[in-house]
Amino acid sequence: MAEQDIPDAYLDGYTGILAEASATGRSLTRDELESRRALGERAAEAGHGLRALVGAHLAGARAFAAAPRAHGPDGGARPVSVEAVLAAVEQAVDAFAEGYERAQRLAVRQEEAARREFIDDLLHGRSDLGLLAERAERFGLRLSFTHAVAVAQGACAYEDGDPAPREVERALAARFGDRSILVATKDGRLVCVASDDQDDVLAYFAKQAHVATDGGRVAIGRPQPGAGGVVQSYEEALNALDIADRLELEDPVLRAADLLVFPVLTRDRQAMADLVQSALGPLSQARGGAQPLIETLAVYFDTGCVAAQAARRLNLSVRALTYRLERVHRLTGTDPADPLHRYTLQTAVIGARLLDWPERPF
Repeated sequence: MAEQDIPDAYLDGYTGILAEASATGRSLTRDELESRRALGERAAEAGHGLRALVGAHLAGARAFAAAPRAHGPDGGARPVSVEAVLAAVEQAVDAFAEGYERAQRLAVRQEEAARREFIDDLLHGRSDLGLLAERAERFGLRLSFTHAVAVAQGACAYEDGDPAPREVERALAARFGDRSILVATKDGRLVCVASDDQDDVLAYFAKQAHVATDGGRVAIGRPQPGAGGVVQSYEEALNALDIADRLELEDPVLRAADLLVFPVLTRDRQAMADLVQSALGPLSQARGGAQPLIETLAVYFDTGCVAAQAARRLNLSVRALTYRLERVHRLTGTDPADPLHRYTLQTAVIGARLLDWPERPF
């Protein structure tokens, strides 16, 4: 914005202040300083640039210095104290900038509060959907589209403004520009919302978030339509993180679409609890309890029932592993090496890990 575009109202009283300073050499009074701050706030709220405003003040000082001065008693021109004028300009501009920055900080806080409220409403579906869609456009989202949500969880909790979310947001902005992407934090986790035709965005977010959170895990929900779909995709991502923790999955990036079998298994919690108790309950009679044998079965199944590989992961000899599997067979009556028995045992082991059994008895 050019200097001539700055309204004279933002320089109101400025020339008088310079004249008084030039004549007396005094500093600005408290009231004068506060008037400059108030004008700075008004200029910021009106959207004027600080650079142009400072330029207008300097131009005003030049005009004052160049203007004819009133004559003194001896008929000569009253001298201008350059040092006093410069000091007054410095004080006036500093107070004006202080007011300008104060208004900007307030605007930023208000914007952050509005953004935080919108994110909370968006991810929990607590607002009128029509109103939510209108608010979403302000933050670059069009909720009439289908969206997916990715959630990253690290070893510590993150808040807006922390280095990790800032780093991820900068990386996405540099890579994808002004695409409709929302990056935020929620309940200590990093969250990214993107339309379903931008899977590359979510994949890149996952990569950046994994690094920024020092090896944290990222889950990506399935694309879902509408504002309610954002909530559903977000909850799917959270459930995927929970499942990964319970099953001790090692993958750094999880997709809810690949884990749909697990919610199905636990949808009827009582039926799953009955299966766990029936298939694995007898293991509680073993010396040391059921947990070591359940862990053995879990690793055995995770390695595709390859005894040598499972033994290495458990730091056991193959003979010791085989002994444990035979012990399971004796106690439960089901043979981990038998294909039909294996399916029952593997399903029960998954159920036990999802239900935290035997740590949490039924």
